[in-house]
Amino acid sequence: MASPKLAAGDGSYDFHLRSLSAASRDSAAAADPASDPNLLQSVRMVFEMCKEAKGANDEMVARAFPVMNKLFQRCAAAPTLSTASTGVLLLTILQFFLDFGEAVLHDADGSLKTFFRSCLSREFSDPIVAERTLEFLIANKTKILNCFPTLVPQFFPLLLKLIASNGDRLDKKFSEVLPLMMSAGSFLPLFLSLMDLPMVALEKVERSSGTLIGSSLATIQKSAAPEMLLALMDEAYTGSSIEDQSGNSGSDDSGRLDLADPMFLDLLKDENDGIAAKHWTSPTISSTLQAALNSPQSDRLKQSLKMAPRFLTVYFATALRDVNNSLLCALIPVAMSRYAAMFPDKDFSFEVRKKLSDFLLAAFQRSPDIIALLKKPITDRLGEAHGNPAKMELALHLCWAIGEHGAGGIKHKDVARELFENLELLLYENLATSRLGLSQDPGFDSMGASSRKSSQARLLCFVVTAIAKLATCHNELLPRARVSLAKVARSRTSDRRVWQRACDYLGLMNEPAICLSVLGPSTAQGNGPGIVNWSEGGTKMVAHIPFYLLAEQKGPPSHDFSYADLLPAE
Repeated sequence: MASPKLAAGDGSYDFHLRSLSAASRDSAAAADPASDPNLLQSVRMVFEMCKEAKGANDEMVARAFPVMNKLFQRCAAAPTLSTASTGVLLLTILQFFLDFGEAVLHDADGSLKTFFRSCLSREFSDPIVAERTLEFLIANKTKILNCFPTLVPQFFPLLLKLIASNGDRLDKKFSEVLPLMMSAGSFLPLFLSLMDLPMVALEKVERSSGTLIGSSLATIQKSAAPEMLLALMDEAYTGSSIEDQSGNSGSDDSGRLDLADPMFLDLLKDENDGIAAKHWTSPTISSTLQAALNSPQSDRLKQSLKMAPRFLTVYFATALRDVNNSLLCALIPVAMSRYAAMFPDKDFSFEVRKKLSDFLLAAFQRSPDIIALLKKPITDRLGEAHGNPAKMELALHLCWAIGEHGAGGIKHKDVARELFENLELLLYENLATSRLGLSQDPGFDSMGASSRKSSQARLLCFVVTAIAKLATCHNELLPRARVSLAKVARSRTSDRRVWQRACDYLGLMNEPAICLSVLGPSTAQGNGPGIVNWSEGGTKMVAHIPFYLLAEQKGPPSHDFSYADLLPAE
């Protein structure tokens, strides 16, 4: 059965197929197969005709596939110094493979990886190729998740270079692709890479002399820290090799990493409790950051500083929705370790720390048991509360979570006792002196004495509250809590706000029912006295409301609302 003619003359299926076949065999065009401007149009026409054909669809696909496959392989193998961009052409052919692969029994996994390794690795800074790549991944999101789940996570470093090079023009499309990058293997490295996105933007991309792919072929200038960081990620996740930076190609060892650098030793370390990203102490990173701070920020860096918090929002939302507790337990210590280690831009640091705090509290709210599982890293962070403002802020949030969730719940009594002891230690250390260690840290040099005292008082308020709430959840801790709060109440050096809060909590502890209602954990509460489950209020009589909570008030109620205003609607 002959293939139908969908249009006359040059618009026919046979005409375009012959043009593609000739291009795939032309040895003269082997060095630059995408230089023919009509080639992309022919590929698109053949693709559209195969989709629109009714009766002869399978035959047309079967005839077109060998030609498309040969053309794809030739374009992917084109020399790096070709003059024309092959990205859009290869993406169009890849779409053909994905749509009609089942008809010709073609597995597109190899072709997809070839595109990332051979084409996108050279053309990631081309704005057209970058946008088409993201649109391709979004359009085929479902098929990629079902058939090629490891593809996008494998190449996430390359996609980060893509967005860092093209700026916030593509941030919405990149945010749609970001969940595809998350897998069990890439979950933690992706978080660290998003945190370090401004460092990726420091990588200088420009056209070198000679014939290149317009504005797409990127060469990396001497910026050792981000360059080698990305090279390390590329080697680990894409299988590509790290090129020789010294220009000495005569030695087999010339392109290897210098593992004596502590930055790379830490990056290669794989610890059970998470990835310890200590490379910020590396002299290379320090010098790079100092150079960045002493020079005007580039547009790429400014855009990366704005995009990174938005990407972290998407990352954390996806993690809280889709990730199991095992991966969350691995992520939380890493997130806490990066709370005070990030690109030193004031606005960026504020936004990222807000995202980290929101995530930590949401993770503890979702699974309070995580607090018990992560007892050691939490206690370590509490011990650093006097180090600098960022660490103090983190300790403040951890104190709130410990008290709010009862150190993981009623069943975790041993963990609650240990965390209670750490809270006691933190309280007594700060009561001993009004400045405990704060003046030793350079981060506090710019703060006045009143600001330092106010920050310490704020932390102590949270510590006192956590002690009271923890003792309310675990009654065996009540005697120790009374002793701790009494010391605060008797202390002459404590801030007025801290003193008032300690006195209030001591008074509440004399009324167990009220104390349990006010200070009891927000999750997994019992049905003890003073506990009102308002979600069941619609099925209760008014007599079930514990009126003794109103103390000794007598007579008619002093309000004009009904209980229907308090109870949730059906």
